[in-house]
Amino acid sequence: MVERSDGRTDLAAQGAGADVVAFEPEARVWVTRAGAAAGRTGLVPVPRLDGSLRTDTGTLDDDADDFGHIVHEVPAVVLQAESADDVAEMIKLCNDYRVKAAARGQGHATYGQAQVAEGLVIETGALDGIGPVAAGQVTVGAGAVWSAVARETLRHGLTPPVFTDYLELSVGGTLSAGGLGGQAHLYGAQVDNVLALEVVTGTGEVVSCSPTRQPDLFHAVLGGLGQCAVIISATLRLVTAPENVRHFLLPYADLETFLADQRLLAGDQRFTYVEGTVEPDERGAYTKYVLEAVAYGPPAGPARDDGELLRGLRYDRSGQLTAQTLGYFDFLNRLADGVAALQQEGFWSWCHPWLNLLLPGDRVAGLSRTLLDGFAGQDVGPGGVVLLYPLVHRRLHTPLLRVPDDPVPYLMAVLWTLDPADQAAVSARTAANRAAYETVRAAGGTQYPVGSVPMTAADWRGQYGKLWEEFDAAKRRYDPHRLLAPGQHIFTP
Repeated sequence: MVERSDGRTDLAAQGAGADVVAFEPEARVWVTRAGAAAGRTGLVPVPRLDGSLRTDTGTLDDDADDFGHIVHEVPAVVLQAESADDVAEMIKLCNDYRVKAAARGQGHATYGQAQVAEGLVIETGALDGIGPVAAGQVTVGAGAVWSAVARETLRHGLTPPVFTDYLELSVGGTLSAGGLGGQAHLYGAQVDNVLALEVVTGTGEVVSCSPTRQPDLFHAVLGGLGQCAVIISATLRLVTAPENVRHFLLPYADLETFLADQRLLAGDQRFTYVEGTVEPDERGAYTKYVLEAVAYGPPAGPARDDGELLRGLRYDRSGQLTAQTLGYFDFLNRLADGVAALQQEGFWSWCHPWLNLLLPGDRVAGLSRTLLDGFAGQDVGPGGVVLLYPLVHRRLHTPLLRVPDDPVPYLMAVLWTLDPADQAAVSARTAANRAAYETVRAAGGTQYPVGSVPMTAADWRGQYGKLWEEFDAAKRRYDPHRLLAPGQHIFTP
């Protein structure tokens, strides 16, 4: 090992069967076969980092897993990044030696999307800075979780407009996928509320981009599933936060009425948050529907009584209606206690072969009924849930967030929790997910790409449709060696 005047370290390549790009007691990067074939051997400069490189078995095993607990691809090395320069330097090294790399936030992927075999995983958790909050916006690190962002912005009476239901997801992670939630019918997805990004491209270049500054990169990153760049930070639009909200759970006995009332609420905007769940009846058929609706109070919205809020809705008066007033953050963080209980009971570590589909609104009744009938007799598992709720197409502006060409598309998300001891059931579920996706695709739908649906490059080409050539051009421009996020299986090498 030789210290150099430029602050780098030269390390002799060594190893059996594969060349080692770098080796220290705590760090090892392996060259892929393509790099070895290019003759990249001998002394290799390794950058000094603010963070650290890890190759211990515990770290590698952790990053060879995710929330799905289905796919397991072991990386060669993990970068625990503490700066944009860390990410840039290591991606440059990967680019030189054709080592694949993927960013990882909270590890909440369900099908290996952030994993990379014998490559580099970039942990962004330490890139979690938030603030300052000013002029109706805030810049936050990719590793910040949305609960922390909400707590900080609420100190200023402001809030991001849209949240996923579970708040302990990283900003970089949800912005790479899209970020859908119950407020999306009014504000669009989380990606539609981003003002600017700082990213590191697949060539290791640190770039600031926005709708007016390198817009092609900006639009290739938001909803781009990590294909063109790693998000370092994002500048988010903020809106006035309410102090309290009025939260309703309304029972329905009829699917068409449930969907029609959701569509009504998505259009008239009396509720800022609109979602819904489907539950099994005593026979195991999914025929019980609950519309979840939340009205924001002052200063974000006007004070209204329950009669005004519920006027015209055709919920089942013989069922159990729940209405309560909650503090705004208590509403946003309402899943926390349930998640803690699942963690304590051990169910959080079970397999999660999730299914997330976007259905065209003009066919939602028939499609959702077909899919729900297919789930009959099947328990979604501890903490599992079937979500079904409307979006509004004109609010969704991000090109790579692919939604059906319909004014009011619907999200159906089936969040399965299955015993990892029954791998046959897990495999059967992923196969059933694939079949459900094909049914929806044939009807003009798409998948929201956070679930466990086996996809080929041809499937992805169909998913992106007329945008495929533009997306492919961005990939070639910003990740010419196709090294980033191989676990998505979008672009072939």
